[in-house]
Amino acid sequence: MQAFLKGPASISTKPVAAKEKSAAGSSGEGKRTKPIPWVEKYRPKNVDEVAFQDEVVAVLKKSLEGADLPNLLFYGPPGTGKTSTILAAARELFGPDLFRQRVLELNASDERGIQVIREKVKAFAQLTASGSRSDGKMCPPFKIVILDEADSMTSAAQAALRRTMEKESKTTRFCLICNYISRIIEPLTSRCSKFRFKPLSDSIQQQRLLDVSEKEHVKISNEAISYLVKVSEGDLRKAITFLQSATRLMGGQDITEKIITEIAGVIPKETIDELVLGCQSGSFEKLETLAKNLINEGFAVAQLVNQLHDTIVESEDYSDQQKSAIVEKLAEVDKCLADGADEFLQLMSLCALVMQQLTQNI
Repeated sequence: MQAFLKGPASISTKPVAAKEKSAAGSSGEGKRTKPIPWVEKYRPKNVDEVAFQDEVVAVLKKSLEGADLPNLLFYGPPGTGKTSTILAAARELFGPDLFRQRVLELNASDERGIQVIREKVKAFAQLTASGSRSDGKMCPPFKIVILDEADSMTSAAQAALRRTMEKESKTTRFCLICNYISRIIEPLTSRCSKFRFKPLSDSIQQQRLLDVSEKEHVKISNEAISYLVKVSEGDLRKAITFLQSATRLMGGQDITEKIITEIAGVIPKETIDELVLGCQSGSFEKLETLAKNLINEGFAVAQLVNQLHDTIVESEDYSDQQKSAIVEKLAEVDKCLADGADEFLQLMSLCALVMQQLTQNI
């Protein structure tokens, strides 16, 4: 009986094994490169490729020539190239082989309390670094610790970092990256060379987006590119991400302003104009209907606050007194929304005040 059971099993396993082997072989042959986000794909590979930040690039290039670097503090709006710049500089210093060994990058997503600073960062900083690169070029005798989103670190962790920066200055350079320099403690800022990253100009962003579109064979008009720059508010990373999302959505068709509006979550101008007209009508029932429709459409009230601010401030139809009252209310609503207040109630409160301001002189 056992022999009978063993017989077919032993026969059947061979073809299966052969099939598995052939399948493994075929999958290995047809192996495709993993798709990566365009933000990473087109991240600057060297310092010269960094756009618009001329002062920072000039200082870094001089430092790279001498193979020496001070402790750095990069600050400025998001999507302006802070992380890309230091990663490009590190690649030029250490080359592709030593880059992983010599650079420790900690982001806001990582745990960066006082314990991590005392253990992980300190242990990495104490390692010695010397020798030359595999391509024969001189390699600086230090490592780089990149602390991205450093303004979200606790004061205790920043204080612990200060001591590590002092003690390990011979073997380690630190690069702190943040959006708000005021949240970095004074002892740290005084130990770093500070560089402010400017918001990217519209022309620079348009050029970068056109380059990416050309390389990825994206069909997009110049008007849509301009609108994409406007929507992303100086954040090139956001603009490239929107472009990639729109390309995937359209599947090779032309990308229009309407598609970018949908992707970016921007409220269409017609909707905002309709809301303002509703406020001018003086009808509370009409206003309530418009507000409910806006919420039901899935638009964010925080986004409406930003766009309504621009509409009110830039308009010449309202007096300075009306503008100041409305803008003050916009600030209150924005604060309440950030604290987690109900969107519909805040929107109705805002619309009621706008209606009061716009109808009081009629």
